[in-house]
Amino acid sequence: MNKFSHIDLRVNDLESVMPFYEKLLPELGFTRTYHSLNWKVFAAEGELPSAAYFAITEDREHKPNSNLIGFWANDRDEVDHIAKLVQENGGTINDGPRLFPISPTYYAVYFEDPCGNKYELVHRLN
Repeated sequence: MNKFSHIDLRVNDLESVMPFYEKLLPELGFTRTYHSLNWKVFAAEGELPSAAYFAITEDREHKPNSNLIGFWANDRDEVDHIAKLVQENGGTINDGPRLFPISPTYYAVYFEDPCGNKYELVHRLN
């Protein structure tokens, strides 16, 4: 059983990052939205509350740090696709997409959202 439930993400400027997340999150499987005034929620398939979801709220004092959220990719093409999407929508590529010496098949891209929150998308076979 996958124990993942949700992510509650803080950003320092909700309005400026929403176009980025509106493009990124559906590509990662968070295709349904449940937005309120203070929270923008993107949910995966399944019934709430058990469906995984990604919730974003604004905290003007938020300062991104070294924390990193990682996602699996189905294949290298998906890693390349997401890297292009990040670049086209205001994100920053920090490294990749490329093979990393973690394992012979570890193909990943490391990136940040427009306010500096860090992510990784990885495909690996072993």
